[in-house]
Amino acid sequence: MSAIAGGIGPLNWSALVAEAVRRRRAEKMTQKEHAALASVSIPTIIAFDRGECTLSLSKAFDILRVVGLVEEISTGGSQEAFVRDAFARWRELTKDLPRTSAGRFPNGWYRIDYALEGEIKDIELHKFSEILQKAVVRHTGWPLFWLPRRPELAPYENDASIECWLPPEGVDDLDRPFYDPAHCDFWRAAPSGRMLLIRGYQEDSQETFPPGTIFDTTLPIWRIGEGFLHAAKLAKLIARTPAETKVRFRVLFTGLNGRDLRAWASPMSVDYFGGGRSRSDEALLEGIAPAADIESNLAVYVYPLISSLFERFGVTGISPDFVASELERMRNNNFGEQAAEAKG
Repeated sequence: MSAIAGGIGPLNWSALVAEAVRRRRAEKMTQKEHAALASVSIPTIIAFDRGECTLSLSKAFDILRVVGLVEEISTGGSQEAFVRDAFARWRELTKDLPRTSAGRFPNGWYRIDYALEGEIKDIELHKFSEILQKAVVRHTGWPLFWLPRRPELAPYENDASIECWLPPEGVDDLDRPFYDPAHCDFWRAAPSGRMLLIRGYQEDSQETFPPGTIFDTTLPIWRIGEGFLHAAKLAKLIARTPAETKVRFRVLFTGLNGRDLRAWASPMSVDYFGGGRSRSDEALLEGIAPAADIESNLAVYVYPLISSLFERFGVTGISPDFVASELERMRNNNFGEQAAEAKG
């Protein structure tokens, strides 16, 4: 078929795929990193590289957008663009670290990101750190989006956002008591209500079993619960009408291959329900919730994500009461700011 008047010819899919792969290699980006930036699974990125045409248009656009082959439509930036830029920034900070460095999470990591959807107040960047300090949820000893007070670790302004990186041992001669993957956070926050955090697994810093072999039953429930509560708290602080604000929430777990689902962190809290070894290397979970409803109905929004996550380990039909009880245990904890400072 000849080109339609106007000079635009048929899409050359194979050439587009080849160019995307070329750009990825030029940036020294792995397939796994490309998939994480595009928020697609590794099998999806592999199918893309093979030139398969069964991908949805939205997934193909997400993959192409990472390497600059799709122009951003919104000048204000989307959550995908925010996540991509934040992840690229983390890669830049860690690129010179050894592959086995705790700061590169060699056995896997999880990423939590969310966006507040609604009218957000105009907030000057230099005042945003104070707001973020008030939004911290202190139900665990190492809370999400924690803001260290020490000057050498304190968050800083970068690219119209507040950013924090807790580097591993050997960087800038910093002195911290914990340098394991679970304490080498990177996070970024934008005054528009966009947040992202990357952290390694607490299970990978234990002496009783090798890293990359265990995935705990309790910790992901607590972390996802913390993430939703943080979003609800931030919405109260920066949304013009919190009652009309929604939270678009997402969590990506990577490095799941070879891990067994076990009740490790709280072995007495649940009966062992037959979790096996992960059937996939990653899990991307998404949910949306009214910000004003999260605190009173937290389990309602956490349960579908946890249920989907545990299915990767062959566990189906988990009880909503189990998730609710774990979240209640978490919320009964109240750690002061000193707990995180002691670790940082």
